[in-house]
Amino acid sequence: MVASAPAQAQQDEIKIGEINSYSALPSFTEPYRKGWQLALDEINASGGVLGKKLTIISKDDGGKPADAVTAANELVSNEGVSLIAGTFFSNIGLAVSDFAKQKKVMFVAAEPLTDAVTWSQGNHYTFRLRPSNYMQAAMLAEEAAKSPAKRWATIAPNYEYGQSAVAVFKKLLSAERPDIQWVAEQWPPQGKIDAGPVAEAIAAANPDAILNVTFGPDLVKLVREGNTRGLFKDRTVVSFLTGEPEYLDPLKDETPAGWIVTGYPWYSIDTPDHAAFLKAYQAKYNDYPRLGSVVGYSTVKAIAAIIQKAGSTDTEKLIAAAEGLEFTTPFGKVAFRAIDHQSTLGAFVGTTTLKDGKGVMANAIYHEGAKYLPSDDEVKKMRPQE
Repeated sequence: MVASAPAQAQQDEIKIGEINSYSALPSFTEPYRKGWQLALDEINASGGVLGKKLTIISKDDGGKPADAVTAANELVSNEGVSLIAGTFFSNIGLAVSDFAKQKKVMFVAAEPLTDAVTWSQGNHYTFRLRPSNYMQAAMLAEEAAKSPAKRWATIAPNYEYGQSAVAVFKKLLSAERPDIQWVAEQWPPQGKIDAGPVAEAIAAANPDAILNVTFGPDLVKLVREGNTRGLFKDRTVVSFLTGEPEYLDPLKDETPAGWIVTGYPWYSIDTPDHAAFLKAYQAKYNDYPRLGSVVGYSTVKAIAAIIQKAGSTDTEKLIAAAEGLEFTTPFGKVAFRAIDHQSTLGAFVGTTTLKDGKGVMANAIYHEGAKYLPSDDEVKKMRPQE
């Protein structure tokens, strides 16, 4: 019997389900989409995976966990995808991770940063690409500990990501510097910050230093109101993600100088892996990559490497192949740890400065993720036994 054309096409492709908050946070997710599309083109141009074309079926969760779970269910039940990937917000990543556990399907979380994804709520089916809150907090706390500041305040969005980031940064910095005090905290709702009162409340506590975890449009509003009120003057400021072009570029000439940040200085990375990625990205899009581009590109490259090593799309074979798998990203070779399924992708740490009227990272140094992860014994205490 000869298969019909649609049936033959299905036999000749491997389908991946992808979910992200495209309409809720396009500043990150659109470059992310361009990144995974570039990787997909490269993979299929070189023959696909296991001799088959790799296909990605993408859905928008609108920034809502319930919509993400509905999308995941449709991808698995109706589209027959071999695994699911993506997500941005931490609460959505956790919702899809729980879905993966219940349905026994592999989930490669691209972006969600909460430590719960791989530790307190980690499971057999979920892997994560990006360096977690713990890893980025450890990198930032290492620099923050060098500051003489003793009185610290925090500003973070009031949901899973912000709560997780503040908790682990406070824990790690307090361990390094038992002499510091936490004197104030502000928890604006994600995407709805009233920045003037937030800045005034922090200033009233008269801290020596501030930890910021807001991002996107909230960050722009906070910087504008903080600059107007002199909130950042003569204070140490440590800020998650602010060096990423997605969040730094919109600040333009309002970029505050001297903040200690994690980010992506694409303009100053001089390695063969990044040069090849940058050349291919600019050739395809006539634009520069953002960090989301790196995350999307690396996620699909990792998935292809997993399937190739597994030699199959069977879920248990994919998981076995992913544990300990080494793969190449624009930041060099990284691996998924077998102990907790966290990748060892690192991050750049530097300081913000103004150049030609826009914000950039200065003195940026790449920190390897593997050096900022806890030991296997510590992970075993945090991760549910399966």
